[in-house]
Amino acid sequence: MNGFRNALPLLFLLCFSVFSQAQQKYTISGTVTETASNETLIGVTLVFPELNTGVTTNEYGFYSITLPEGEYQIVVTYLGFKDVSKTVVLNQNIKIDFQLDEEAEELEEVVVTENVERMDIRKPQMSVNTLSVETIKKIPVILGEADVIKSILLLPGVTNAGEGASGFNVRGGAVDQNLILLDEATIFNSSHLFGFFSVFNPDAIKDIKLYKGGIPARYGGRVSSVLDIFQKEGNSKELKINGGIGAVASRLLVEGPIKKDKAAFLIGGRASYAHLFLPLFDVDNTAYFYDLNTKLNYKINPNNNIFLSGYFGRDVFGISESFVNTYGNAVGNFRWNHLFSDKLFSNLSLIYSDYYYGLKLDFVGFNWNSGIRNFNVKYDLKHYLNDKLQINYGINNIYYQFNPGKIEPSNADSGILEEQLIQKYANEFAAYIDIEQKVTDNLSLGYGLRFSYFNRLGQDELNVYLNDNPVLFDPFLLVYQEADPISVSTPGRGGSLASFNNFEPRVSAAYTINDNSSVKASYTRLAQYLHLLSNTSSPTPLDVWTPSGPFVKPQILDQYAFGYFRNIKGGDYTVESEVFYKDIQNRIDYIDGANLIANNAIEQVILNGEARAYGLEFLLRKNEGKFQGWLAYTLSKSEQRTPGRAPFVDNGRSNLESGINFGEWYNTPYDKTHDVSVFASYDLNNKWSFNTNFVYQTGQPTNYPIGQFEFQGLTVPYYGLRNQQRLPDYHRIDISATLTPKKNETRKVKGEWVFSVYNLYNRRNAASINFRRNQDTGVNEAIRTSIFGIVPAVTYNFKF
Repeated sequence: MNGFRNALPLLFLLCFSVFSQAQQKYTISGTVTETASNETLIGVTLVFPELNTGVTTNEYGFYSITLPEGEYQIVVTYLGFKDVSKTVVLNQNIKIDFQLDEEAEELEEVVVTENVERMDIRKPQMSVNTLSVETIKKIPVILGEADVIKSILLLPGVTNAGEGASGFNVRGGAVDQNLILLDEATIFNSSHLFGFFSVFNPDAIKDIKLYKGGIPARYGGRVSSVLDIFQKEGNSKELKINGGIGAVASRLLVEGPIKKDKAAFLIGGRASYAHLFLPLFDVDNTAYFYDLNTKLNYKINPNNNIFLSGYFGRDVFGISESFVNTYGNAVGNFRWNHLFSDKLFSNLSLIYSDYYYGLKLDFVGFNWNSGIRNFNVKYDLKHYLNDKLQINYGINNIYYQFNPGKIEPSNADSGILEEQLIQKYANEFAAYIDIEQKVTDNLSLGYGLRFSYFNRLGQDELNVYLNDNPVLFDPFLLVYQEADPISVSTPGRGGSLASFNNFEPRVSAAYTINDNSSVKASYTRLAQYLHLLSNTSSPTPLDVWTPSGPFVKPQILDQYAFGYFRNIKGGDYTVESEVFYKDIQNRIDYIDGANLIANNAIEQVILNGEARAYGLEFLLRKNEGKFQGWLAYTLSKSEQRTPGRAPFVDNGRSNLESGINFGEWYNTPYDKTHDVSVFASYDLNNKWSFNTNFVYQTGQPTNYPIGQFEFQGLTVPYYGLRNQQRLPDYHRIDISATLTPKKNETRKVKGEWVFSVYNLYNRRNAASINFRRNQDTGVNEAIRTSIFGIVPAVTYNFKF
């Protein structure tokens, strides 16, 4: 922090040097949209070749740049769209809106100019991956359903806990360390059917960015990554319908104008139906999901736009009528875009997010309900001062309500008494400033500061422990034990149980070596105040979130990254290579035998430890031609440690703790030494295209018995330290072929068939290995559990 304070005078001096320029300058601003739908486009590049400078559109398609008086050419480029070139005479402030036409397949490839290439390598932002929806739909996945989460697993530094596992892990981080945003609203569970599908309907998505490092100061609250997803706004030109019919699920999206060129709507839905066929096999179980995406937008005038978006999804899993599990997300967001001037853009958002988990257990006579809600108000501004300096700043405030669980009798004959676990409340405030500055032709900087303040609000009851220690250590047995409360206080909801504040600086730099290569470096500090309570490698919907408080400290991350980036053959190929190091304080660990489900005193089974991850990432892309794709490789290490707490004397006896694993570093459940992903796409002609991907990963850490002993005639295995062994290495190949009939060219309803095969060579990858005693031989044996072998699928997509 001292280094950051010392750097402040230099940062202000750089800003002042830019402000002090006295040249006559004017501003060009406007919005970039798609011609066919009026959909705004994110990340469009506008380049001014004469000045070797440019700008990109923000999340709402707006751009602004201030330049010296003169005559300039503007080159507008965006992947998948035709380039636009326009000459302007800049002698006053002007507004120019651009509309881009989608590039037809039969057109020649767009030739990207040298200046556009240089814009890519000059930006200080690093450790960011972007996938287009078109690419996501090409990637072969299980059961033929295009999937956002499964697609980002092919990027360097991104893994998960295996087939059927929920969420994703980034650079050795846990699932709960990822901030997942859908139209700025937080998604707490990104999976359908316990990880087989993600909650994101690709038909409704416009833009996807994954920040793994160098995270801008406008983001906070998680220490591993940010997955930022924006939905489409809706077609304000004409009514459009598209969808798909698959082996296990179907989807439909409708969008169109409410008032042409001024207001539009979007509504999309998905539902699975494989469970409908179970009765044919005399199976009385259910397993299905459904979700709904909605959006309205209205252009009040050139300076004001409003948006109303929402998502609702549910999963239902049941065994006959005696066990039914329901869970899902519900989010809503009202946004107001306002343009104060041609240099100052603002966005006000009012956001609601709710994650619900419920159980119906008729065989024991009760229902269980739990979840987390938050209400978020945020105000963001982007100030385009000139072509060399842009400033983002803003504030946001989130109020949380945590329901760990409520038990209710399900019928009049139930012997269960109603019980509400203690609900928890918290408030998180943040303010930030983020600056992007072009210092010289070769050096660009991004720097910012986020201040976060977290207040754990009062609750109805709070356990009180001797010496404020909810976890005891037995130095004779070398085990941690739950402490019994000495009393229960009733602080009430009006007070504060604990508060935390953190300054979170962010710095990144890009130095251009030549027209085709650059080096970049970044430092990021992040604070995370929410924790997902899970002692499994893949979280389940039953896991609950808990806030930092009197016994749980916030996680603090320091991440350093350095990278080399290069364009080859005019940008036909790109190479991205990065090394990173992450250090995390106050990572939660669990005592042996910890019970997390329906635990009203969770502080009795958790300890604060630390974590670290480091590695090398490499990404080679082919961006042009009929054959495109990438090769990604990650070499990394992810470890965790919980040393013993400071010793003290208890009843004349030294309480010197051993910690978890005797205080030594051990592999996290998501440590993968080697991770190789290959994706390739080949357009044979207008009728056929082919796609494939290959995945290889080091097996995830686990525990096997290291010995056994006899007890009363039983053979009992015993285990060593945590995560010392590994499952077998994971690998598979997937392929798909897309058939687009030629008659599509002459009819209004256009369709395509997608034929896919998941796990082509039927690799039986181990989801787990369990040990049991063979009833015939009496010998303990290992049993491998695999989820999927080879899985063929057919999907029909249509649009009109």
